[in-house]
Amino acid sequence: MKIIVGYPPLETKRKGATPLLSQNRQYQEFHNETFIFPVVLGTAATWLKNNGNDVIWLDCIAEKISHGDFISLIKKEKPNLFFFETKCPVVKQHWKMVDELKEKFPKLKIAICGDHVSFLPKETMKNCNVDFVITSGYYDFAVVDLVEAIEKGAKIPEGIWHRNNVKIVEGGTYNLTKKLDEAPIIDRTLTKNHLYQKEYNLKGRPYAYIMSARDCYWGKCKFCVWNFTLYPKGSFRFRSPENVMEEVKYLVDVAGIREIFDDAGTITVGEWLKKFCKLMIESGYNKKVVYSCNMRFGAVGLEEYKLMKEAGFRLLKFGLESANQRTLDRIDKGIKVSDIEEGCKMAKKAGLDLHLTMMVGYFFETRKEAMNTLKLARNLMLNGYADILQATVVVPYPGTPLYEEAVKENMLLVEKDDYEKFDMTMPILKTPDMTSEEIMGICDSIYSKIFLSPRYIARHLCKIKSLDDVKYTLKGLKAVLGHVKDFSK
Repeated sequence: MKIIVGYPPLETKRKGATPLLSQNRQYQEFHNETFIFPVVLGTAATWLKNNGNDVIWLDCIAEKISHGDFISLIKKEKPNLFFFETKCPVVKQHWKMVDELKEKFPKLKIAICGDHVSFLPKETMKNCNVDFVITSGYYDFAVVDLVEAIEKGAKIPEGIWHRNNVKIVEGGTYNLTKKLDEAPIIDRTLTKNHLYQKEYNLKGRPYAYIMSARDCYWGKCKFCVWNFTLYPKGSFRFRSPENVMEEVKYLVDVAGIREIFDDAGTITVGEWLKKFCKLMIESGYNKKVVYSCNMRFGAVGLEEYKLMKEAGFRLLKFGLESANQRTLDRIDKGIKVSDIEEGCKMAKKAGLDLHLTMMVGYFFETRKEAMNTLKLARNLMLNGYADILQATVVVPYPGTPLYEEAVKENMLLVEKDDYEKFDMTMPILKTPDMTSEEIMGICDSIYSKIFLSPRYIARHLCKIKSLDDVKYTLKGLKAVLGHVKDFSK
């Protein structure tokens, strides 16, 4: 079977902006383009190819393929199946695209996956002529099952919504019965890893994204759409340390990778982390590649941070989210405000770099509380306890408890299904005492008043020791200027 896997082209609201659709938990449009490798889709493409299918990787966003050229390519290649991922803010665009493809190419089968359609599969089946909607975050496993069923003329597997002529056949939610270790190591040539090298917070070039787990063992944060649609409670899975180590070796020895970012929602801690660090150290790959990952405050102590540093870890990405305990409790973050500064200090003492993320515009937070978060983040940055800070506008996606609360309390500024406005270009939540412009201004101040402050610049310049550091700094400066434009009025 000939299969195209990837992303169709998209229109954006902002002139010169690039849509961040792939490996992202929140959709944004950036003026400083960033393409993050879609790990699960990449696994699916590799697996389908390994099973003997003719697979074409087609990311029209990263490859800057126009709508017309995309249609021409479909006409030329004549694929049997087009498999792609969508998200809430662009799902209506994708409905129109599906109908256009089905009209022009009636024999083409189309399968769609992603967090939004996992939560509302019937909505997509009703609003376009798509053939299959795959639910859950294990859509690499699911699409392999689907293709095998199509080829054998067998029953469509559970968890895949489809059609019997015009009738919609409800498929429920896909239930993973295999181990993650059974999935193949991603073929980085097939999936064009060279397209995904534009990210300001990673130093090593070339770099690669992987996922040692899906997705986060905590899995309770009420704003996280992956927690409640792709990987809901009870569906968290992790790969063995040995299996992840196998991928590290492939990436270094075959793909020439110099930095790895592990995009599991939070890296698995405890014995798993200790075993993986031991494998990195004993194999000597801690000297061949740097490793970065997502981390939770309070998950490990100083000794574990030191072990991670020895094992080749460089950057840890933490969700700060808010400096107000009331907010942290309400979103079920599972940490104390005191954990934030303490965790930053311990990680820095171990010699690790820190990337913090914060959110502005909760419908229950006042301006004073938002400024508390900004103050804490500024102090951590300017005092050298954190290196990178990322601000985003709170967007409650359908499927999350935060969305349900906002709808119930009438705190949305838009209609609940006005999905294209969930794209972070402007806040969509009411707040007690802030306008939308004020919220965007707070996000802008992260970049214009912290990153561009003489104190931060001086501290960062003192850390430059190599040509890689110079390149990293210049990329960071370009990103900061891009974000200033993203959040400007």
